[in-house]
Amino acid sequence: MEQRLDQLRQEQTEAVSYRRIEGDWSQGLLILCDHADNRIPPPYGELGLSPEDLNRHIAFDIGAAGVAERLAEILGVPALLTRFSRLLIDPNRGLDDPTLVMQLSDGRIVPGNAGIDQTEIEARICRYYAPYHHAIETAIDTATAAGKPPVLLAVHSFTQAWKSVPRPWHVAVLRDKDPRLALPLLTGLQALPGITVGDNVPYTGKLRGDTLYRHGTARGLAHALVELRQDLILGPEGQAEWAEHLAHVLRGVLEAADLAPGLHAIEHYGSHTDAP
Repeated sequence: MEQRLDQLRQEQTEAVSYRRIEGDWSQGLLILCDHADNRIPPPYGELGLSPEDLNRHIAFDIGAAGVAERLAEILGVPALLTRFSRLLIDPNRGLDDPTLVMQLSDGRIVPGNAGIDQTEIEARICRYYAPYHHAIETAIDTATAAGKPPVLLAVHSFTQAWKSVPRPWHVAVLRDKDPRLALPLLTGLQALPGITVGDNVPYTGKLRGDTLYRHGTARGLAHALVELRQDLILGPEGQAEWAEHLAHVLRGVLEAADLAPGLHAIEHYGSHTDAP
């Protein structure tokens, strides 16, 4: 009876924190989508925001979930995607990051986060943030036990303009010190005709405590973050097209005889954010 109750509690936790896509662990690739959903759980009353606000980039990475799902399907690999908005708590931030729970996002006050205390932050960590990261840890252990420590690929998206200035890149790769996945991924994307590729833009992969720092850098796993421009992946057609692009490049990287051994080795490169 107690075992069944534990299983139900786990299923309830998964239902509110994240969802998983099953795949072949022996392929040694795990896809992550940290900002997949704009969902605000009912007790939080949408944090006092309008539906229009919750459909903006401040609430989630528009189109990223569709790309991650399709990419996992094409490659037959597992994926983990969040089920809550980053406005509730941002799973791609370290626990000591001041932007873990945003009270102001892109000029918009988040009423439900105003004056939030540590007790409420801890409650959100326990119910939403921690289960997602625990699922990633478990997935890495499962893949490693299958004989191949996984490469981690996080899928995000960015707005096509910032403060009225257009962003020219179609896609970008964010990276820290570990070059094993990021550099071949950059090279492969740059070979696609008509595609403008950014390197550590419009953001940087050098973020201490983020998802790839915690599960990639700290554990010695090859990793990279892909940023896709949102206007290219607003609907299913664009999402499928970019999933195909990424699948094509990833296959080439993962199957390259000179790269494969290093990609699945445990190697600690450290981070540009580490103290000197």
